[in-house]
Amino acid sequence: MRTPIFLFAGLSIIAFPGTGAGQNRVQPGLLEVPEIRSTWDDLTEGVTTLEEWRERRAALKQRYLDLLRDQHKPEKPALDLKVHETVEVEGIYQRQLISYQVEVDERAHAYIGIPLQRSGKAPAVVALHGTYEKGKMRAAGLIDNPDKAYLDHLCRRGYVVIAPEHFVSGHRVPPEGSYDTRRFHQKHPEWTSVGKFNYEHSIAIDVLQSMEEVDSENIGVLGHSLGGHGTFFLAAYDERIKAAASNCAATFFRHNARVEAWSRNHWYVYFKPIREGLLKGELPPIDFHEIISLIAPRAFLDLSGLNDGNPGTQRQRILMLMKIMDVYELEKAPQNFSFYVHGRGHSVAHESRSLMYGFMDAHLKPGEATKTKLVTE
Repeated sequence: MRTPIFLFAGLSIIAFPGTGAGQNRVQPGLLEVPEIRSTWDDLTEGVTTLEEWRERRAALKQRYLDLLRDQHKPEKPALDLKVHETVEVEGIYQRQLISYQVEVDERAHAYIGIPLQRSGKAPAVVALHGTYEKGKMRAAGLIDNPDKAYLDHLCRRGYVVIAPEHFVSGHRVPPEGSYDTRRFHQKHPEWTSVGKFNYEHSIAIDVLQSMEEVDSENIGVLGHSLGGHGTFFLAAYDERIKAAASNCAATFFRHNARVEAWSRNHWYVYFKPIREGLLKGELPPIDFHEIISLIAPRAFLDLSGLNDGNPGTQRQRILMLMKIMDVYELEKAPQNFSFYVHGRGHSVAHESRSLMYGFMDAHLKPGEATKTKLVTE
């Protein structure tokens, strides 16, 4: 005989066979609130005060810079900003194709969107595209999937937006094909691809801050897939980012059966120097929960699909994010941290876009912009 289970206001009451109606009892342990423990707890292990966290944070920031091999980045050259094309879109915003210097012998291209109807300086967003050869064109809404037309969507909401090209895409596709990093590693053998795109996206922030239309104190970043992890990599790296929204970013180092993909020996190589250690089963001395925690107390939103890749690994992401919340509480900024988990796979569905754009509104625009009002009549 199966034991029936009844739910009353969230409490499970089990009617055990052979007992009368008045003899139902609560299953042992259901009234307790067990502590949730996981391997992600090392983030704050031994830390009880904000001062202790700040000390740990400083050590983690250095580990992150070491992972990037940040000491091998070049000196930033003068921007030498050039405008190659200007288009007015439906009388709502102006879109420009621009280029600027990122190394002494290398220029990056990007699309910039500037709303035409502005009252003073506008907040700005760096919109990072995914692994797509013409990513900045897609981010501008010119080709492919309009769900990923972040520049168009955000300009219509009053943001100045820059959509920079990834350094092995767009105007700089190498002869071997888009997203092949071998020439980059020949040029910079001690650096990393993540270090390179962080460095370039930081220059995109420089471009925004050089513009008279931009409120330099209110700059955000968002992106999907490659742009999703690019989002938290950049926000952890550059503290000028006030709000970040990462959509469907890649999985971390631990609990990842395909961790060696972070340092594969072909095509797009994220962290080339860690390959030897990964092949020996040695993980880097920092993982993604520690990198994301560097964003706190600034605003961060993580969006992910439970069915995006390995479900076991994605469920670990929830445990990881719950631990990051502890850092935001230590920083007395829990209102600045959010995550949304869904079942739409590797997508930028309507709900996800609404959350990302609303998150930017809440953290980059004046309070009046998101304030609700009562009906007066």
